[in-house]
Amino acid sequence: MGLEDDIEEIEEEIANTPYNKSTEAHIGRLKSKLAEKKEKLENQQSGSGGGGGYSVEKHGDATVALVGFPSVGKSSLLNSLTNAESETGSYEFTTLDVNPGMLNHRGANIQLLDVPGLIEGAASGKGDGQQVLAVVRNADLIIFVLSVFEIDQYDRLQEELYDINIRVDQEPPRVTVRPKIKDGIKITSSTDQDLDEETISDVLRDQGYVNADLNLQENVTIDRLIDGLMENREYIPSITCVNKVDLIEPDYKQQVDEQLRERGLDPEEEVTFISAEAERGLDALKDRIWENLGLIRVYMEKPGRGVDWEEPLVIEAGSTVGEAIEKLGGEMEDRFRFARVSGPSATHDEQQVGTDHVLEDEDVLKLILRR
Repeated sequence: MGLEDDIEEIEEEIANTPYNKSTEAHIGRLKSKLAEKKEKLENQQSGSGGGGGYSVEKHGDATVALVGFPSVGKSSLLNSLTNAESETGSYEFTTLDVNPGMLNHRGANIQLLDVPGLIEGAASGKGDGQQVLAVVRNADLIIFVLSVFEIDQYDRLQEELYDINIRVDQEPPRVTVRPKIKDGIKITSSTDQDLDEETISDVLRDQGYVNADLNLQENVTIDRLIDGLMENREYIPSITCVNKVDLIEPDYKQQVDEQLRERGLDPEEEVTFISAEAERGLDALKDRIWENLGLIRVYMEKPGRGVDWEEPLVIEAGSTVGEAIEKLGGEMEDRFRFARVSGPSATHDEQQVGTDHVLEDEDVLKLILRR
C-alpha cells in the first residue's frame, strides 16, 4: 500500500469516527499519523521533481497571490491593477501558468501573482494543484477572489489551502518542543488544557519525540498541537474580494451579504466588492491590500538634495533604523554614525536616534555616515 492509499484510509477513519471525549486520543493519533504521512508524500514529490511546478521569482516590496477557482476574473483583475498582460477569457482554465504583475500603490511595488484557477482536489494533485499551491506558500498576502454568484467557493478554497499546510489568518501555535536525551516527555503549560496529558504525549511520540520538554502557551486543540510540532506550515493573512458585482441587481446583494456572514465575513468591513471588467472598487481594494500587508513608508533625506517624496523606502511595520539601513544595502551599515528622524515616531523634529529606533509610517529619515 502506497502513501496515497495510507492517507486516504486514515482520512476515511477520521471522518467515520464520532468525536467525543472517549475517542479524542484515538483521533489525535490518527491526525498525527496523517500529518506525518502527508509530509513524507510532500517530500517524495518535491524530491522527484513534483511535476515541474511554477517558479516565480519574488520582486518588489511584497508578494500577493490571487487565489480562486476558474473564471472568477483573476486575470482581468490583475490586468486592471497592474501593467501585466494576462490572457483573459470567459471560459475555464484560461490561465495556464502563474502570471506576475506589479502594482504601484502608496510608493510600494507590490508583486501580484495570478495563480492558475484551482479545482477541487488541488491539494491532492489534481490539475497541477500542488504546484500551483506551492506558489501561494511564498506569498505575503492571499486575496480570495470570489464570483458574486458563487460565494460558497470560499469554503472549498479554504479547505484546499489547509490541506497544503497553509494556515490562513492564523497565528503560529504557541508551542515549543525541545528534544532531550533521556527522562521521557515532560509537559508544562501556562494555561489549562482541554486535552489530557496522555493524548498530548501520544501525539508527540507519533511525531518522533520520545524524550522531550513540551511547553504550551495556549489551550491547544489536536490540530493546533500538530501544527506546532510540524515545520512545514505557512501562516499567511488574507483578504476577500467579490467580483462581477456589475452583473447583479441591487436586491441580490442582500443574499450575497448573508452568504458572506455565514462564513464569518463582515460584508461591510472585511470584503471588497469589485468589478474587474468595469474597474469598480479597485481603489478600495488597493488600499485594503496595503493595510493588510503591514508596510510603512519612510522618506529619505539625501545630502544636498532634500527629502525624496517620490520614492519612499518601503519596509515592514515595526522595522528599526538598523533594518532600514540593511534594506538600503551598500556600505551604510559600516559607515553609520547616527540618524535623525522627523515624523510620527520622533518626539521632536530631527531627533537623533540609533539603529534600534522603531520607525513609523511617513517618517523622514536622514542618515549621518562616516566619511
